[in-house]
Amino acid sequence: MGDRAVVFELGDEISPVVNQKVRELFVGFDRAAIKGIVELVPGYRSLLVIYNPLKNNPQELESLAGAILNDKGASQLPAPKTVEIPVVYGEEYGPDLKWVARYHKISPQAVIRLHTQPVYHVYMIGFTPGYPYLGELPDALSTPRRKTPRILVPRGSVGIAQKQTGIYPVASPGGWQIIGRTPVGLFDPLNQPPALLSMGDFVRFFPISKDEMITWQQRHA
Repeated sequence: MGDRAVVFELGDEISPVVNQKVRELFVGFDRAAIKGIVELVPGYRSLLVIYNPLKNNPQELESLAGAILNDKGASQLPAPKTVEIPVVYGEEYGPDLKWVARYHKISPQAVIRLHTQPVYHVYMIGFTPGYPYLGELPDALSTPRRKTPRILVPRGSVGIAQKQTGIYPVASPGGWQIIGRTPVGLFDPLNQPPALLSMGDFVRFFPISKDEMITWQQRHA
């Protein structure tokens, strides 16, 4: 990636096994605390390492990557957490819920049931600060993106696209099908760490009513 970054590709598919290797490499580089490393950016199947070319070179980084991946210390990775996320589905909070139901020829209630079934793996954080890419959706809920992205998607919106689901931590443009909204805050720059979720964590969604959402917001105001 030019003279200031290298990309380590660990597979050619979206899978928990490949993503686990990315996490091992990410944590290994982070713990090594090599001088000159500017940024580590993990993805579904790769790790981008941005470095200072006056202090590092690709060969050294490649050697370190090999040593990390050959070290069978995966059990030393930080323990992932499971976070339960409440969601108000449909109506003004989930404007695409009925469209998704029609697309799959099922009821909105069936969409909600399918979406709340899995325990989702946090594959990566990206797009906007704290945005979690979660997988995978059940095959019966695999849905294309919107043909025309929205200019503004409200904070807390829960969307689906293909086999993924995610949560918008901040208001932003977006092209995913919005089926609900959560009152849970996913990103606060004053917190440490600022993002609620990390790569390798797990998420479980559960439905709540509008009244429960208002109560939750008042309790956490």
